[in-house]
Amino acid sequence: MSSYTRPRAAGATIFFTVNLAERGSALLTEKVDLLRAAVLQTKEERPFHIEAWVVLPDHIHAVWTLPSGDHDFSTRWGVIKARFSRQVPKGSQRASHILRRERAVWQRRFWEHHIRGPEDYAQAVRYCYMNPVKHGYVEAPQDWAFSTVHRDIRAGRWVA
Repeated sequence: MSSYTRPRAAGATIFFTVNLAERGSALLTEKVDLLRAAVLQTKEERPFHIEAWVVLPDHIHAVWTLPSGDHDFSTRWGVIKARFSRQVPKGSQRASHILRRERAVWQRRFWEHHIRGPEDYAQAVRYCYMNPVKHGYVEAPQDWAFSTVHRDIRAGRWVA
């Protein structure tokens, strides 16, 4: 079994990529209301600040800042994924999914990168907002409905 060593930096700002098990699915955008509810409930119980977030049909990119004194982003993702998974049909389960009582909706792991400064932060946020353009879903970030880019445009933090 793989062993992952994750940084334990309290109050860190972190860029994430979280994928569905079935790449090519449109489950996240079809059920974005369920995902949103899972995130909001988790934020109430275990606060974090969403710097940027984009939901694509089969994956998510997000930038979070954790509260000072807190480094546990992994539990937050686990709770979000579990809450969402309980609301949607099971994926194609292998024996290992059944053994672990997993619904096979998400990939087990996620990718994270701890932000190291202002340029790194700007690049991570830009990556989130440009991802729907990169994948050919829209011509401009503001044309994608499932993104915090709209919040940032209203606040003057992103120029459309």
